[in-house]
Formats: sequence, structure tokens, C-alpha cells
Amino acid sequence: MSLRELARVVQTSEVTVRRDVRALEAEGLLDRRHGGAVLPGGFGREPGYPQKTHLAAAEKSAIADLAAGMVEEGDAIVVGAGTTTQELARRLARVPGLTVVTNSLLVAQALAHANRVEVVMTGGTLRGSNYALVGSGAEQSLAGLRVTKAFISGSGLTAERGLSTANMLSASVDRALVQAANEVIVLADHTKLGADSMFQTVATDAITRLVTDEHTAAEDPTARELDALADCGVQVSVAALGLHADTPPVHPQPTAAVPRRPVPPAGVARAPAAGPAPARPARRAAADRPPARRADPLTASGPAATALWPPRPPRL
Repeated sequence: MSLRELARVVQTSEVTVRRDVRALEAEGLLDRRHGGAVLPGGFGREPGYPQKTHLAAAEKSAIADLAAGMVEEGDAIVVGAGTTTQELARRLARVPGLTVVTNSLLVAQALAHANRVEVVMTGGTLRGSNYALVGSGAEQSLAGLRVTKAFISGSGLTAERGLSTANMLSASVDRALVQAANEVIVLADHTKLGADSMFQTVATDAITRLVTDEHTAAEDPTARELDALADCGVQVSVAALGLHADTPPVHPQPTAAVPRRPVPPAGVARAPAAGPAPARPARRAAADRPPARRADPLTASGPAATALWPPRPPRL
């Protein structure tokens, strides 16, 4: 649609429309073209890093929190390129004795100052749109590698084709990362479920676990996709988002009014109260308080817990 037509429909100037189109493109909601804009999508299109960082940011953070709990001390893992895997890498800096093999400059940068984590970079050619090393050099450096887990992401995930991406070089390197791991863990928010892209990265039967966000349970298409993935043998873990910033505050209940004691006039001594004054209970010291119970993110329930898909029926 042309900028002139957009300005006529929304009854504003082309200058305002051009500014708004630029902002919408930054959020990944449309693509700018010469003199106009088009809807995003298509098998061959992949949004750049600036657009990806604004999409489902809270969901990616929750997914990364849950996925980090699947990494144990002393593990050797591979982490692919992507904004969700970058969030995961920031949380892996606290895992001692960890070895991370990656082709992502963003993942390596997130772990650069982690003293107890060893980072191994692949070779290859830098792909500037997602700051990843791709090509034959990256694939050859992964030959003969063996690790416990692979954490990867992509452009789309369906039960029919599995994980896919829009770039052939990225898909080829991701396949090499997956072949080196005993377990394949896909990190995908709800915007990628049901979406399909040009190049298949991992077939559905090769995916061990999917980590996604709780928004999937509220939408019928994505819920059906989760059911289909679970039927294919994929273990699905759903990360809770917790309270949002716009949640209304809880107001305290009003208390009954307490009658005020009459104040004697000036110059008149106040009569002492009958009997000793009741002692105020002492505030418990922090050391005496019982420690707060922390929920296991894989088994417990609550705002910071995860749920397995499909939900288990209630016990009678």
C-alpha cells in the first residue's frame, strides 16, 4: 500500500504516515518499500536483529529462565544464534564448570566475563543480520563434536516440519549443532508456533523438548500445535510470565475506626492508664525467620513455575 493511500485512509499527512511506518517496521509489524509498505511474512523473509529484540521480549525472558534450569554444573552444551538464546546465555554465566560451544557473537559476548564458563567459538563467515558465523568453516569446526544438550531457535515451528528458518546458511549450521548433541531443546515463543519458513532445521522427531511461553495456552491455533507436537513425542514445557507491570494494585481492606482518647486541656496532668501497658510483640529477626520456600521450576506450581503440556487432569 502506498504512503499516499495510507495517508488518505487514516486522514493524516504523508510525513506522519512515513514516521509511523518506520516505527511499525522497527516492531516487525510491516515491511517498508519505496513509497509504501507491505505486510510482513513469506517463506524467504527473516526480520533483522533490531526487529527481533522488540518481539515478545517478556516471553523470551521467561523462556530463558526456564531453560537455564535445565543446564547442570559441568555440562558441555551448544547454543545457536538468536535473541532467545542470547537471553539464555546471560543466565548461564552463573553455572560453574560449563562449556558452551556457539556460532553466535551475541551468545559469546553475554558469556565473555563469566569466569567459570568456557566459551568455544566456531569458525565461519560472519552474517551481520543476526551476528552469527555461518558457512563451511562453521560446519567443519563442529565435525566430531559431542555435547549433552543443544539449545536452538528458529523462525517457525510446526508439528509437520519441525523447526525452520528463512536462511539456508543458518539452517545448515543449526543442523550441524543439533547433530553434536544428545538432546535437542528448542526455544520458541508463541509467535513462532504454527509458523513455517523456507529451510527445515530440525525435524520434529529429532526434537527432545520445546520450551515456550504461557500465551500458547490461551490461543486455539497454538494450543492445537502444542497438542500435535506432544503427540509426536516432543516434551513441552510452558514458562509462566508472572505479573505484568500494568496489573492493578491490590487495595487494602478498610479497618474499623478506633475511638480517639480525649486530650486533657493544657496544664492538666494526664492520668496514667490502669495497669501496665501491653507489651508490643518484638519483630522477628531476619535470621530467625524461616527461609522462604523456592519452587522447583520443573515441578512446582505458582506464578514462577512451569507447566507441562498437556495439563494433567485433577486428582479425584
